[in-house]
Amino acid sequence: MTTNQLTIAMPKGRIFEEAYDMLIDAGFDLPKTMDISRKLMLEIPGENIRFILAKPTDVPTYVEHGVADIGIAGKDTLLEQQRKVHELLDLKISNCHIASAGLPQTKLDDIAPRIATKYPNIASAYYREIGEQVEIIALNGSIELAPMIGLADRIVDIVSTGQTLKENGLVEYDYITAVSSRLIANPASYRMKNKRITDLVRRLKKCVK
Repeated sequence: MTTNQLTIAMPKGRIFEEAYDMLIDAGFDLPKTMDISRKLMLEIPGENIRFILAKPTDVPTYVEHGVADIGIAGKDTLLEQQRKVHELLDLKISNCHIASAGLPQTKLDDIAPRIATKYPNIASAYYREIGEQVEIIALNGSIELAPMIGLADRIVDIVSTGQTLKENGLVEYDYITAVSSRLIANPASYRMKNKRITDLVRRLKKCVK
């Protein structure tokens, strides 16, 4: 491995596919198709690039600690984790938003309504900003279940099409923030590999739609 190798942390799934296609469109010599189902790392010797395939929530951790020079992470993860990374470019892929939702025609209790969420920091900041005192209940899955069983008055979660809310009898109440995938960099790598990283950003910028 040469010292100028660029290590990129990427989440598996749709974000990887869309970002990978963008890199090809940007002129990087990458295989057109690749089976990544069982792989954790991919080496592209011709471009001197290595991909680390990670969980979406782990990408900023790899970048912050310098095991990856750059990475692609959702804005929701960046807002929630507040990692010490540089945000270089909005790739405008995997667009969705964070919203509050709950059962139809229900009002928040006057005293500390309960908010269930995978994003306790984002939810706390939002309700603090609008002057609402709430109790945050952190959950890792099946967030939609919380209002249905009386665990919470509202949920705060990612909304894409709204179909999941609809299927569970919930409605959206408050739009909180837009979410898309962002290119991020480790601060030290950005200084040491500035030429490579800025060239990649310049080329990707032309492919952002």
